Amino acid sequence: MSTAPNKDPARIARMFDAISPRYDLLNHLLSAGLDRRWRARAIRALELTGHEHVLDLCTGTADLAIAATTARGGQAARVTGVDFAGAMLGLGLRKTRRRGLDGRIALVRGDATAIPLPDASADAATMAFGIRNVEAPQRAAAELRRVLRPGGRLAILEFGVPSLPGVRQLYLWYFRRLLPAIGGLISRHGDAYAYLPESVGAFPEPEAFRTLLAGAGFSGITARPLTFGIVYLYLATRPA
Repeated sequence: MSTAPNKDPARIARMFDAISPRYDLLNHLLSAGLDRRWRARAIRALELTGHEHVLDLCTGTADLAIAATTARGGQAARVTGVDFAGAMLGLGLRKTRRRGLDGRIALVRGDATAIPLPDASADAATMAFGIRNVEAPQRAAAELRRVLRPGGRLAILEFGVPSLPGVRQLYLWYFRRLLPAIGGLISRHGDAYAYLPESVGAFPEPEAFRTLLAGAGFSGITARPLTFGIVYLYLATRPA
């Protein structure tokens, strides 16, 4: 784990607001479209029945919230998406309205370490590529436990680093060299896409993050590598 980058909440919010016009495009481009599959995998893992209220923390432009309400085989009845970047939420609101989902998806401005929901008010919770940007991830994990009902499930997607020789070296070259260059060129915000590999490099290894979730009171914690370990899907449950 490398030296942690500056995660001052105001700085991170400004950074995401600055890249919001190109955010979705770059997510799809830089992941070669795999981001959609990762989100679908996270929603399937929750085993939704169509009756649940889902919290999507660090919702950004609401892609995961939309996936939760449109998934095949099991979807949420309603989703509350929370983020502290106003421009990102504005884009998310336009997307949900275009899809006719604004009656099922509510987008709220708020902080991951002080979630604006009552205790035990969500049946499940998701978080995609946001926990590494939180200045105090332990507090965010504790807040997620607080707002989940007993027995509620949590699914977190976060970047990792592949361990397979060859794949690891190729991925690190792409992630540290090519991705920041492409992201900076298209978004016109080089700092944001330089921050991305820095934040991933500073994020705890999967076992350490499982320990963090356990310390927040979760149980049944697993870390599933996706796409050679480029991304990990963390699953956990608030004990009944």
